Amino acid sequence: MADNTYDAIVVGSGISGGWAAKELTEKGLSVIMLERGRNIEHVKDYTNAAKEVWEFPHRKRATQQMIKDYPVLKRDYPLSEETLDYWVKDKECPYTETKPFSWFRGYHVGGRSLMWGRQSYRFNKWDFEANAKEGIGVDWPIRYDEIAAWYSYAERFAGIQGSKEGLEVLPDGDFLPAMDMNIVEKDVAARIKEHYKGKRHMFIGRSANITEPRPEQNRVNCQYRNRCWRGCPYGAYFSTQSATLPAAMATKKLTLRPFSIVTKVLYDKNTKRATGVEVLDAETNQTIVYKAKVIFLNASAFNSTWILMNSATDIWPDGLGSSSGELGHNVMDHHFRCGAGGRVEGYEDKYLFGRRPTGVYVPRFRNIYDDKRDYVRGFGYQGGAGREGWGRKVAELNVGAALKEALAEPGSWTIGITAFGEMLPYHENKISLNKNVKDKWGLPVLDMDVEIKENEKKMRVDMMQDAKEMLEAAGVKDVYTYDSGYEVGMGIHEMGTARMGRDPKTSVLNGHNQVWDAPNVFVTDGACMTSASCVNPSLTYMALTARAADFAVSELKKGNL
Repeated sequence: MADNTYDAIVVGSGISGGWAAKELTEKGLSVIMLERGRNIEHVKDYTNAAKEVWEFPHRKRATQQMIKDYPVLKRDYPLSEETLDYWVKDKECPYTETKPFSWFRGYHVGGRSLMWGRQSYRFNKWDFEANAKEGIGVDWPIRYDEIAAWYSYAERFAGIQGSKEGLEVLPDGDFLPAMDMNIVEKDVAARIKEHYKGKRHMFIGRSANITEPRPEQNRVNCQYRNRCWRGCPYGAYFSTQSATLPAAMATKKLTLRPFSIVTKVLYDKNTKRATGVEVLDAETNQTIVYKAKVIFLNASAFNSTWILMNSATDIWPDGLGSSSGELGHNVMDHHFRCGAGGRVEGYEDKYLFGRRPTGVYVPRFRNIYDDKRDYVRGFGYQGGAGREGWGRKVAELNVGAALKEALAEPGSWTIGITAFGEMLPYHENKISLNKNVKDKWGLPVLDMDVEIKENEKKMRVDMMQDAKEMLEAAGVKDVYTYDSGYEVGMGIHEMGTARMGRDPKTSVLNGHNQVWDAPNVFVTDGACMTSASCVNPSLTYMALTARAADFAVSELKKGNL
């Protein structure tokens, strides 16, 4: 629009930003979506989607140069030849670490919706009540019943495959037909259920991979390639590119502007409303102002909070939304990288079908019903069984025809499970602006001051030991345990820096994701989370975003914004 004025501005184009754009445009608003990175077009720009391992110069592995160039990304699995272009260039986008923090980012259209693990679970009723009951952090301003219908709404559009299990601890959703567990997983699951008398469960991991075609969305069902994070040319998994962006574009109400770094929200102290945002063009370094009645911050948990902090004025010297003193605090993630694995005997005449893009899931069983531990909250497991392939080592054969023959036969069956544990919202776990260090655009960077504490450390002991005990109970042989060490951020589920709450004195957002200090500004990405549960959070972001957009449009119509 010529005068840069829209009904709504959406900052960020990842999972929650894509949903915000879709919902607001479908409800009739003109929207500009501002993305700090480059555009990635669906199918056309998935340059590695069809490549085989041998077509990568270094067989997908990280080179010494990559390790040098990506000091953060190298800390864990994301550093790979196949997805290198999707991750932020660490050196261009620095941050400082008072305590170690691994921040894995994707600055482009679609954000991390292109690289996410697609595991999609609902929080349960206890997740929304635990803070209040245990006197931790603040109470969620909503309960499960208030979001359940929005979970369904998000599931139906995104397309979540899964099995209905009828468990309180992991509520069922509106699922597409579930993918199948393999023979070993089914047998291990049956033994676990029997051994623990129906108190522990293992079933197929619920994921945003469609198992039926969606012609109305131009999406084809999953082809079992398991190359999701390279970008799926079939649109078989949910991403901004495959699902929400086409829906928003179809309304003719969306303008997408890449290379647009939002530096601050502009605030009018007389109306106590935001008027728009200031944008730095990432290519030309020009400053542009966009105006709107409603602003949705979906720049990812830390960047949405960075924008609020950088929007300091004489009224809000610590940033917009800082009146409670909680902005930037209560950082959470999911701690993981520990579990168990082992060898499964028998089944030599069985194999598996395709490359399934999800594993198995074991929902939380600690601190529910009559189970009580010396820590609060709990964890779930993700994992799976498979047969060793041609890449395995054959100890007695190092070379020659015998080795080739041995590797042409599948190896032993193995199974492994990794725990994902809940991290509590500690006020002292925080991010803040470090004005002494600037990025390549001259903007202040974030400083990370976050760690896990005793509650998480106690939980990790169980996370490892319970995995071992469960696998052994299911007849798995040579069971080993591991704890590969964890630093906050590695879960890539950072959240909590602009939490929702019931009281403006102790929270940044209200129960509809509005900033208390500026009610026409909404934050619906990970920043808004009041507690973390132990399940992957993305489905909750989708549901909260759809709910907040519905509320925003209704309030707009009433003249309240």
